[in-house]
Amino acid sequence: MFRRTKSESSPDATQTTPQPKEGGKGRPTPTRREAEAARKAALKKPRNRKEASAYRREKVRAERAKMQEAMKTGDDRYLPAADKGPLRRFARDYVDARWSVMEFALPVLLVISLLGVVFSSVFTWLPGVVNLLFLAMIAAIALDWILLTSSLKRAVTAKFPKESAKGLGFYAVRRTMQMRRWRLPKPMVKRGEKPS
Repeated sequence: MFRRTKSESSPDATQTTPQPKEGGKGRPTPTRREAEAARKAALKKPRNRKEASAYRREKVRAERAKMQEAMKTGDDRYLPAADKGPLRRFARDYVDARWSVMEFALPVLLVISLLGVVFSSVFTWLPGVVNLLFLAMIAAIALDWILLTSSLKRAVTAKFPKESAKGLGFYAVRRTMQMRRWRLPKPMVKRGEKPS
């Protein structure tokens, strides 16, 4: 009696489709049933030990892959706990930006010791020179260690006045002892570049 017939309804009302609003998520909100099903699927427990170990292995593999990628790119979210944080990032950049005696110490000491072993029978004075070179290298390493830690602590205090620099010097020294190309996380600054 008071109903409209199909012919009376306006053509505009039937043809309007909802337009996505600006800044929206671009998809419809899932229903409660869909959301619960997705949550249950995520929380689904493995049925036996074999599935559990396979699930654990896959999870560890994914985390390791993320960590390895972070070691190359410097992404702080997936770095190991020992390398996380702005202080550690600053220390890494500080070490990578400078030349250091310590990173060349191992190859130099190896060459000196090989020269001493190979030519000590030919030159009787060579073992004494090798010992002196060893002592000089150790003194240079100690001096470089002291200079690095003191200058790093000053730079950290200037840049992060409220943060504690405890353990940062040893972290920097450990990184300095590695050759630049083998350092992980990979160096993000060039030599001579100022750390950010």
